[in-house]
Amino acid sequence: MALTSVVGFPRIGEDRELKKLVEGYWKGSVSAEELKEQSAALRAKHWNIQKEAGIDLIPSNDFSLYDQMLDTAVLFNVVPSRYRNLGLNDTDTFFAIARGYQGEKGDVTAQPMKKWFTTNYHYLVPEITEETEIKLVGTKPFDEFEEAKAQGIITKPVLIGPYTFLKLARGAEGADLHLTDKIVDDAAAAWVNAVSKLSGAGAEWIQLDEPYLVLDKTEEDIGLLKRLYAPIVKAKNSSKILVQTYFGHIADVLEETANLGIDGIGLDLIEGRDENLAALNETKIPESVTIFAGVVNGRNIWRNNYAESLGLIDALKTVVSKVIVSAACSFLHVPFSTASETKLDANVLRHFSFAVEKLSELSQIASLAEADDSERAASDVLATNQALFDGSRAQTDETVEKRVAALKEADYTRLPVRSDRRKIQHEQLNLPVLPVTTIGSFPQTREVRVTRSQFRKGQISAEQYDAFIAKQIDDVIERQEQVGIDVLVHGEFERNDMVEYFGQNLNGFLFTSKAWVQSYGTRCVKPPIIWSDVSRARPITVKWSSYAQSRTDRIVKGMLTGPVTILNWSWPREDISRKLQTTQLALAVRDEVLDLEAAGIKVIQIDEAALREKLPVRRSDWNRKYLDWAVPAFRLVHSAVKPGTQIHTHMCYSEFNDIIRDIDQMDADVISFEASRGDLVVLDAIQKADFETEAGPGVYDIHSPRIPSEEEIEDRIKELLDKMDVSKIWINPDCGLKTRGNEETWASLKNTVNATKRIRQTL
Repeated sequence: MALTSVVGFPRIGEDRELKKLVEGYWKGSVSAEELKEQSAALRAKHWNIQKEAGIDLIPSNDFSLYDQMLDTAVLFNVVPSRYRNLGLNDTDTFFAIARGYQGEKGDVTAQPMKKWFTTNYHYLVPEITEETEIKLVGTKPFDEFEEAKAQGIITKPVLIGPYTFLKLARGAEGADLHLTDKIVDDAAAAWVNAVSKLSGAGAEWIQLDEPYLVLDKTEEDIGLLKRLYAPIVKAKNSSKILVQTYFGHIADVLEETANLGIDGIGLDLIEGRDENLAALNETKIPESVTIFAGVVNGRNIWRNNYAESLGLIDALKTVVSKVIVSAACSFLHVPFSTASETKLDANVLRHFSFAVEKLSELSQIASLAEADDSERAASDVLATNQALFDGSRAQTDETVEKRVAALKEADYTRLPVRSDRRKIQHEQLNLPVLPVTTIGSFPQTREVRVTRSQFRKGQISAEQYDAFIAKQIDDVIERQEQVGIDVLVHGEFERNDMVEYFGQNLNGFLFTSKAWVQSYGTRCVKPPIIWSDVSRARPITVKWSSYAQSRTDRIVKGMLTGPVTILNWSWPREDISRKLQTTQLALAVRDEVLDLEAAGIKVIQIDEAALREKLPVRRSDWNRKYLDWAVPAFRLVHSAVKPGTQIHTHMCYSEFNDIIRDIDQMDADVISFEASRGDLVVLDAIQKADFETEAGPGVYDIHSPRIPSEEEIEDRIKELLDKMDVSKIWINPDCGLKTRGNEETWASLKNTVNATKRIRQTL
C-alpha cells in the first residue's frame, strides 16, 4: 500500500472547542494552565483520529491558538518592539499582536491581517524592520513533536517555509520589505536551527510549506529560494525535507525545486493539475525525490472521484520513481466531520467529505493505487465511489436556464454613466461632505442570538420574534441618529451570516448544522452548499429594510450580499462552471435590488467582500479565468436601477492595488473597504487609476477589541484627504460590527463622527 500524507488538519475541533477555549481565556474564565492543557488534549485527539484512519505522515505544529504565520513570527523572534514593550507574558503578547491591546500596559493596534492566498482564511502579516533580529527563540514545534512522540506517534513537523515567510512579510508601517543580505542570511540560519533541532528529535520527515512558489516568480525569486535552502538541506541530517506547495502549480520552478537537495515535493494536483503534470513529464526528477501527489481536495466538501485520482497517480508512476498519496492542501479549509450532520438526508450526505472523511479517502486511494486492473474492477470500494458520479445527482431548473440564456449585453450596462448619476444622487440624497456610515451589521448580543435560536426551534411565535427584531431596529436607528451617523443601517439582527441568510431564501441551497470552518483567529463560518440551480424563493431583505426606513427621516441603506461573495463563501457545485453559478446568483440578487428600490430604499449596498479572494494566483489567469465573468456578474445585479439610486459595495481584507481598475469597472457608485490595518497604499493606486467610484477606506479596525480615539481617526481622515478628492470620500469602519460589543461599538462610532465633524470645520 502506498504511503499517505496529510498537509494539515483543522484545529478548531469537532464542536469548535478551540474557539470556546481561547475566547474563555480572553474573558478570564479559562486560566493559562487550562488553555495549555486543553490545547494539548485537542492536539492529541486529532493526531489519534489520523492514526486510526491509517495516515502514515501525520502533521504536527499545524495547530495554532490563532494563526500559523503568527506562530512562525514568534518562533523566529519577528515581534515588533511595540508589543514587547507592553511587558505582557508570552501568551498575552501573542494575542496582542493578533488583536491589539488597550489597557493599563499601553495601547497598540493589531498587526495587519490579509487573506491566505485564494482562501477565506486570514493570516497575520509579519513585520520585519531594521531592529528585527531573525533567530530561533521559540520551542512550539519541538514541544508538539515530543507531545505526539510520547503518544507513540512520530509526526511530520510542519513549518511555514522561509521563502513564503519572507515573501509575505512587510517592512515598517506596511511598506514593501527590502530583503537585505542580513535578513536572508539570518532567516536561513534560523530555519537551519529549527530543522536541525527537529532532526535531532527524531523527525523522519519535516514539511516546509511554500505556497508562495505557485505565484509568478522572477529570476531574483528563484535565486532567493536556492540561497535559503542550500544551508537547510545540509542541516537535515537523517531527516527528509518535504517542500509542500498548494493552491496552484509550480511548473515554472519544478526543476529548480527538485534539485535543491530536498527529498520530497508536495504538488497540488487539483488546482495545479494540468501544469504540474505537464512539467513532470518534461522534467527529470532525481530518483531520490518523492512526489507527494495532492489528489484529495482540501478546499471542497464533495467526495473524491477515485477513478480520477487513481488515473493521476498511475500517470505519475510512469515519470517519477516514488509517489506518496497526499492531500492537495491543508484540511484547515474544510469542516471537521460529516458525522455531526444528522439532519441531512443520507442520500445527500453520501456526496460529502469533510476532513475526517478525507482521511479515509486518502487511505482508500492509497490501497487502490497498488491494485492491478482486475483487483480494481472487483473492488466494492471503487464501485461504491463511482456510483456517486453517475450523473443522477445533478438537478436543473428550466426557468433558471431560460432566464440565463435570454441575457443580453444591455443587461450588464447601467445608464446613465456614473459621472451623470453622481450629480443626480448628490442632489437627491443631500448628504454632507465626508458622509459617515457603517458597513451594515451591529453587535449581535447573546440576547439576539438566543432569541433567533428560540424562533428557529419553534419556542416563540413569528409575532414574538418580529416584535423583538423590530425593537432591536428601533433602538439601533435611534442610537445612530443620536451619534450623528448620516446614512443609517438596520443592524441585520435577523441575520445569522451574510451568506447563509441569503442562501436560506434562495432555491438550490442546503445547510449544515456544525460544518464550521476557521476564518481568522476564533472566528468560524458555516458556508452553505449550492446543490442545484439557484433562484430567489422569496423577497429577502425588503421587510426589515422598509421597516427601518419608516422609523427615520434619514437615509437607511438596504444591505445585500453580492453574487460572487455568495459563491466564494459557499461550497459551490462541481458539475457546472462557477461562471454559470454566479450568473444564476446575480439574477436572484438583481430581483432583490429592484424590490428594494420599489420599496423606497434609495441607497443599496451589495457586499462583494470576497471578490478578490478567488482571483487566480497567476496574473495571466486573472481575466480569462475569473474577472471576465465576476465583474459583469456584479454589473448584472444593479444595471436596471434608476439613476438616483446609489449603489454601494464593500470588500474585506484583500489587496486591491493591482485590480483597482477592475473594481472601478464594477460600476458601483461607492465602495468601502478594509484599510485601517494597512498603510493606505491602495490610495496611491486609486489616485493613479483616476478611480471614479466614491470610496470609504475604513478608518478603524473592527477586528480588534479597542476603541480608537478621536485624534487617531482624525489623523486617518487627513491621510485620506491627502490622496483623494474630498467630494469622493466616505467615512466608515473597516467592516461590519456584528462581532463587537455594544460599549466599544458606540464609543468608536461617536469618536468617528466627532473626528469627522472637526475635519469638516477645516474644509
